[in-house]
Amino acid sequence: MPSALTYPGVYVEEIPSGVRTITGVATSIAAFVGRTRRGPVDEATVITSHSDFERQFGGLWFESPMTYAVRDFFANGGAQAVIVRGYKSPAVEGEAPAPSGKARVAFDGTLTLEAASQGAWGNDLRVRVVTASNQVAPGDSSLFNLSVALVRHDANGKPVEVAGLEVFRNVSLLQNHARRIDNVLKAESKLIRASSSFAPTTDAAIKPTASTEPTAAAELWGKETAGNTTSVGVLTANAGSDGVALDQAALTGPGTQDASKGLYALDHTDQFNLLCIPPHSREDGDIENQLIEDAISYCKRRRAIMLIDPPEGWDSRSDAVTGVNATPAVIGTASANAALFFPRIRRPDQERPTVIADFAPCGAVAGVMARTDVERGVWKAPAGLAATLLGVPELSVKLSEGDIGLLNPMGVNCLRSMPNLGHVIWGSRTREGADRLASEWKYIPVRRLTLFIEESLYRGTHWVVFEPNDEPLWASIRLNVGAFMHSLFRQGAFQGRTSRDAYEVKCDSETTTQDDINRGIVNIVVRFAPLKPAEFVVIKIQQLAGQVQA
Repeated sequence: MPSALTYPGVYVEEIPSGVRTITGVATSIAAFVGRTRRGPVDEATVITSHSDFERQFGGLWFESPMTYAVRDFFANGGAQAVIVRGYKSPAVEGEAPAPSGKARVAFDGTLTLEAASQGAWGNDLRVRVVTASNQVAPGDSSLFNLSVALVRHDANGKPVEVAGLEVFRNVSLLQNHARRIDNVLKAESKLIRASSSFAPTTDAAIKPTASTEPTAAAELWGKETAGNTTSVGVLTANAGSDGVALDQAALTGPGTQDASKGLYALDHTDQFNLLCIPPHSREDGDIENQLIEDAISYCKRRRAIMLIDPPEGWDSRSDAVTGVNATPAVIGTASANAALFFPRIRRPDQERPTVIADFAPCGAVAGVMARTDVERGVWKAPAGLAATLLGVPELSVKLSEGDIGLLNPMGVNCLRSMPNLGHVIWGSRTREGADRLASEWKYIPVRRLTLFIEESLYRGTHWVVFEPNDEPLWASIRLNVGAFMHSLFRQGAFQGRTSRDAYEVKCDSETTTQDDINRGIVNIVVRFAPLKPAEFVVIKIQQLAGQVQA
């Protein structure tokens, strides 16, 4: 609105330009769902390196193929991942773990602490209490200091490594104290929490028994079994548990979606583009078909692509052909939001150097996609001579060109060995990419570019909501959406020599009728000509025999 003109003089008004820049979203954030040694359960945690993964989730673990997939993702060029740790209590197997699988440390009835997350890693926790008046704040008899360490011991109970150490000074068990122990640990500790049964006291004289001072015979952080009371550890009866292998019920079963658990913990992350669910364990090398179906449906809702690993029993090209055509399905139904890669990758196990094992390829493939997005763009097929699989010395099945010629038309993306290059991705089709389906979403880069545009425009047009629905708004929409599409055209994302050939943005009285306006609707039509990968290169050679020049 213009300023009220009340006095003779000069008035300055700022007029909105109507420019609202639409920023393209990230295209290569990979989500991994599976077991880890440690870390929050059923929470989507963003990490930016394998070092982050080691610090928060414990790194490689022989029992969890998912941890190897995360390593492969970052080794092949991945930059950002979302980790969802699943946990299934061994109680279903007839065992009796600590509550929720968390290790517990008890102090003579005054205080019980538990590991910050489930897992046997918490069995190495040691806790030390100091109540000496010269080491706590004076004037408050309820205060004590708490030290927590993650300590590995030898067979004699002597500490050999302190992997983590946290110190909390001037904490209290008092109910209304500013440094009440449960609140302090929840806010500051990565290792330990007050147990769910913790009950604050109103008696300032109540606090945990102080630990003894270390001596030459009683080392700091030594186990009680060695006659040491310098700290308190986890008793066998209170030991934590790594749980058992996950299954479909634990990740997408009844109640998981409403509670945002398992796969649906990803509801609490802003965005991911690639979904990897590696095998649950070494013994059972395949995930359930129902889990694949649930994951694909979830990817459709989140505008993401699921990378499907080949079943463990596919040991040859004929196994893959039979498996793709199997009824009932073993790799999910055909979908534009999924892609299958075959075979698995084979290499020495870093956790067991003498073991040569097969691993799911989804993590390495996701890393190659991330690398390709950075180097060329999401519209470039993540395949070809540049799509090398780093850290992959061997494949579980060696495929010839004839084998690939049978699998590629069925929508199976093959991994193959190339002389002097190593192993590369040699296919870029979605699960709808079988020739007989004749789908418009045949190719991975076409589908991923479309999802990228959809998500970018979805996020970049929220400002339109509740604006006056008339020509000035439509013109502003055409300006901003057109600028975004033109920036992609200049980067080479579309076909066509001119922008008119490459894309079209339409928002006017033809797309939005008066009836639409009356119902509060504005329609934006965006068309574009995607690039298709050159799968087949045909070279025609002909002799010029007997040609006579005039």
